[in-house]
Amino acid sequence: MRTKSPKQNKINVVTLGCSKNVYDSEVLMGQLKANGKNVVHEDENDDGNIVVINTCGFIGKAKEESVDTILHYAQRKQAGEVDKVFVTGCLSERYKPDLEKEITNVDQYFGTHDLPNLLKVLEADYKHELIGERLTTTPQHYAYLKIAEGCDRPCSFCAIPLMRGKHKSTPIENLVTEATKLAEKGIKEIMLIAQDLTYYGLDIYKKRALADLLRELVKVEGIEWIRLHYAFPSGFPLDVLEVMKNEPKVCNYLDIPLQHINTEILKSMKRGTTHEKTTSLIHKFREFVPNMAIRTTLIVGYPGETEEQFQELKDWVEEMRFERLGAFEYSHEENTGAYVLEDNVPDDVKFRRVNEIMEVQSQISWELNQEKIGKTFRCLFDRKDGGYYYGRTEFDSPDVDNDVIVDAKDHYIKLGEFIDIEIHEAGDFDLYGTPLVKQEKPIPLNQKRKQ
Repeated sequence: MRTKSPKQNKINVVTLGCSKNVYDSEVLMGQLKANGKNVVHEDENDDGNIVVINTCGFIGKAKEESVDTILHYAQRKQAGEVDKVFVTGCLSERYKPDLEKEITNVDQYFGTHDLPNLLKVLEADYKHELIGERLTTTPQHYAYLKIAEGCDRPCSFCAIPLMRGKHKSTPIENLVTEATKLAEKGIKEIMLIAQDLTYYGLDIYKKRALADLLRELVKVEGIEWIRLHYAFPSGFPLDVLEVMKNEPKVCNYLDIPLQHINTEILKSMKRGTTHEKTTSLIHKFREFVPNMAIRTTLIVGYPGETEEQFQELKDWVEEMRFERLGAFEYSHEENTGAYVLEDNVPDDVKFRRVNEIMEVQSQISWELNQEKIGKTFRCLFDRKDGGYYYGRTEFDSPDVDNDVIVDAKDHYIKLGEFIDIEIHEAGDFDLYGTPLVKQEKPIPLNQKRKQ
């Protein structure tokens, strides 16, 4: 007599927050897959009977989203729609006692460094030999490469050290191994991420070694673009600019969050720099690599920010003409250095200041984009959506920067391929173009059989 086989567990990993969390989820999923587990990422049918939520706890809105997601799956568990719910990541690291007290219908909470323990409760073993083995969740042609964990910076507004701990660089040989394995899977672009790229190597090599890492990564066959995210202005290693200038694989692109420009605000933020030093650094970037695209982020509404200090920031944005820029309202985070200050800029003022900065940036972006009309750029195409193909130049990172848009009615483009595109129209944040070489659309298999 046959007996009914027990249902196989399906683990649905849900990721919230930044690219560092995406990377961590991919590592978790790679470990689970190596243990023979059935694992999916944000399953569209939401039918995993075991759910792992990788949370973000950076600022207020991110924390709210994480809590809402935990509550959603806790309620699904209560309704019998899922069997188990586990929570990991930054919010869990930072607020574990509070979460355990307030949301009790979660099986267990884990911090940011608890991967072996999380695997254990999922009945999987942590496999140390899986260097570079991940189940990537990004499109098949690009991936994130986390080169360090944690941060040693004392920024007064930031809770990352509370959640991620001290800076810890990953050895160059391990990163080369990981990049090689990504290339073997068809990855063509890697984005180097960390809480602080600038600090890379100081803990293990006793020097800033980002340039050394880049010189090794460019040797990896199959990787064609290497992009730098989240550098810190103070102590930035200028030898990186030489590598960027001389190595075609290193994109002329740098993401360097500057946060503010007023010297008093920067001092209170404990950024270790001044208006003059920051401006000088940006000029050095453009002197070494004239066609570099610089992405930055700014915080408005920091405690005590006056209208005069905000106007200084706004004028500086107009002067520097950053290629890419985002502005955010200050979030008053407990246990950070700035938490002892009075959060005295009203929310409506913060909102207005963000909009004013972004209006300035929108005009700058439009003007810079007009200069691209008639020029040709090598673009990597990520997706097709609504009758259009969406790609990027080397000056644009996925999800946060400009798109190069091609009409799918008139052209066929194979996704994940580099194509030369001539730009014929430009908006505030998007470019519209035409492929210089026509690609032939593949004939469907059923039509081939008829022929």
